Amino acid sequence: MRRVSSCVWFFSNIAVRLHGAILLALWCMKSTNHSPNTDKTNNHISNPNLWTPESLATIRTTAREYVNPVDYQHPYPSMARFADHLALRYDANRTRHSYYRQLRLIHQHLGCDPATITEAQLRDYFLFVKLKKHWTPKSIRLARAAASTFFVNLFGHGDWTLFSQIQTKDHDTLPAVLTRQQVHDLLAHIRLRRYRTPLKLIYCCGLRLSECLGLTIHDIKGQENKLLIRHSKGHQDRVVPLPTSLWQELRRYWAFHRHPLLIFPNAGRGDNNCPEALARRMHTATGPMPCSSLQRLVIVARKQLNLPAASVHSLRHSFATHLLEAGAHLHTIQKLLGHKQITSTMVYLHLTHQTTKDALQLMDRLCSQLPR
Repeated sequence: MRRVSSCVWFFSNIAVRLHGAILLALWCMKSTNHSPNTDKTNNHISNPNLWTPESLATIRTTAREYVNPVDYQHPYPSMARFADHLALRYDANRTRHSYYRQLRLIHQHLGCDPATITEAQLRDYFLFVKLKKHWTPKSIRLARAAASTFFVNLFGHGDWTLFSQIQTKDHDTLPAVLTRQQVHDLLAHIRLRRYRTPLKLIYCCGLRLSECLGLTIHDIKGQENKLLIRHSKGHQDRVVPLPTSLWQELRRYWAFHRHPLLIFPNAGRGDNNCPEALARRMHTATGPMPCSSLQRLVIVARKQLNLPAASVHSLRHSFATHLLEAGAHLHTIQKLLGHKQITSTMVYLHLTHQTTKDALQLMDRLCSQLPR
């Protein structure tokens, strides 16, 4: 029965991907037929029919690949049981991977089978990571959740009081935000278009890095000026507006490599001075561009421009802040960013220059009315 269901999934996956390739070929036909560089672009790929139905099924569409812990080599049977428990309880491989990693850190620190660890040993471990390693509150909460799942839910240590004693509170830190001119200078400093285009998309649509690099041809609704974000944080889908100019740029970007599924395929290693070789590598890529490629470029550009400490994710923060300054409603920004709670979006109220300017004007009027 398992073999039959696997075959059904395999062939249905192939059918969907072939259908998407045909749709995107029609999607870009208009722009390539009327482009003065059509012949040059098409010649980048000498053999466009490199993909077979079997190889299409091997394409990875996630920017970050998290392996299911069930497939790990487990040092102890208890850790194998924990991997099975995570597979049954959680849907996202990222969550399974994070929880299993926390248990592995406990095992490596104490050097024994996690099933034999006592409550006192576990308390010493949490004191170590909090006082010696200076873990952030978020990391400590993740370790506590993973340990509680293992020791309480799996091994029945419900009488342990340690987990109720571990209390952490997030530090009220504001994210780094760039001004509009700083965003312009940063993007202008990225020389290669294959890196500048995804960064522009992150800023103009407020995407996370993994959401941007994981885009496929099924997600572009150019005629409707919509961009579909699938399986984002929390397994949530959302639709964001897509500017027409950026849609045209994505069409030109795809027309260069013509990958059957991915918008931003991995260029791999090779001769980047030869457009034909670069297009061929991108066309045959089995996964999207690595997140580290854009992260390193932004860090280098930021240091060369003497910009404040910022990362790729700062473009998403800047997008929300600039929209708020332009008068966008807070609930609209919440939907565009995919926040579940409005409190996550309200942090940008503290970052807008317009809000600070208005408050300063009000404070000046209040002070001017006071007696000298």
